[in-house]
This record gives sequence, C-alpha cells and structure tokens, in this order.
Amino acid sequence: MGFFATDAPIFTLYGDGTVIFKDGSAVPPPDPDGIGRLPVFRTAQLGEDEIQAFLGFAVAEGGLGVAGPQYTGPGADLPTSVFTIDAGGQRKTVSVTGIGMEPEPGPDSRILQALARLGEKVRNFGPEVDDETDWSPDRWRGILTPDAADPPHDWPWPGIPPADFVERPEPGAPRFPIRTMSPADIEALGFAAGGGFSGLSLEGPDGTTYLLALRPLLPDEPF
Repeated sequence: MGFFATDAPIFTLYGDGTVIFKDGSAVPPPDPDGIGRLPVFRTAQLGEDEIQAFLGFAVAEGGLGVAGPQYTGPGADLPTSVFTIDAGGQRKTVSVTGIGMEPEPGPDSRILQALARLGEKVRNFGPEVDDETDWSPDRWRGILTPDAADPPHDWPWPGIPPADFVERPEPGAPRFPIRTMSPADIEALGFAAGGGFSGLSLEGPDGTTYLLALRPLLPDEPF
C-alpha cells in the first residue's frame, strides 16, 4: 500500500512559471525505524522564455506532440509513466510502460525514445534551475489502513479519530481511507515529514494498530 499511496507527480509546471519537482531516482530503502521516507520536493520559478522552451522541448524533442495515448512495454509488472500537458486550450495525456527500456524495432520506437528523453529531463530537473528551494506544502494527504505492525507509536491527534480517514467516492480518488492534513497535523507527529513517508505504525484510540502513509498535496490536487 505504501508505494501506491505516496505516489505523486515528480514534476509539475504551472502557468505562472512555478515548478514543483523532486529527484525521480529510485525510492530509498526504509530507515532503521521501518519508515520509508521520500525525497523532499523542490520548487523554482521559471520565466516566460523558460516556460516556452520547456513546453517546446516536451512537444517536439520529447515526443508529446505526436505521441499516442498509450504505449505498453514488454511486461505487465513494469512501472508506467504518465505525462499530461494542458496548454493553449488543449489537454493531452500519454502513458508509457517501461519507459527508458530499449524499444523493440517498430513504428513507435522513435516516439518511445523521445518520450524517454522527456522522462529523463523531468526526473533530473534540478540542474536546469539555479534558484531552487525546498517546497513547503500547505496540505497533505494522510492514508490510514489497519495493520498489525509492532511496536506502534502513540496516536498523535486527540481531535482526529481514525474514522476521519475515509475512502472518497469521487472518480480518480485514491482507493484508500484518506484525510487532508494541515501542517499543524503533521507537526504533531514530532518529526519532519520531508517529501512524505510510509510505514509509520500508530496505536489508534480505538485499540487498533494502523499504518500511516503521507504525501504532500500539490496546489491543483483536491484531496
């Protein structure tokens, strides 16, 4: 559950030039306390020329302009990368399974190579900017599931019962019990949340042991 619950876009560029990104390399192993901590998100501000240069790369050299909606790799267990572009009144989403693997010869090979270049660019965006800083989210997604992990930590929120974490009915909502958390809620945990985490065991006030996962919510994400 932890990996999927904390999965978040590694790169988002907004119309005002705000870019929020993180290191897209492999997820680090859990710490000795069993908590899997994720890299912190970074942010920077792009000028209009930089915005247009990036969009031009994504559409042309990055293959989004000519790509179809979906490309499947050689194995169903490979990760899927999703690119979404919403600019100039047009929106397009492209999903690629096994991006970066050597594509088999065929009509899609050049497009897949281009999409791999785009994937590499957004996974390693830090060197593209000079004024990046840590991004501080104003909302978090907390995910709570029953689990028998031991030993659990004390429940940190006197005013938040486990029942406040619910599976939302909206299309596209995570299929986990979630709650939107404030920075004050996160501060009550007693440690820095960074870019999110999974695997924190909590003893609920109802006597049930839970696992908590957490990830930042981006400005355009409703929950």
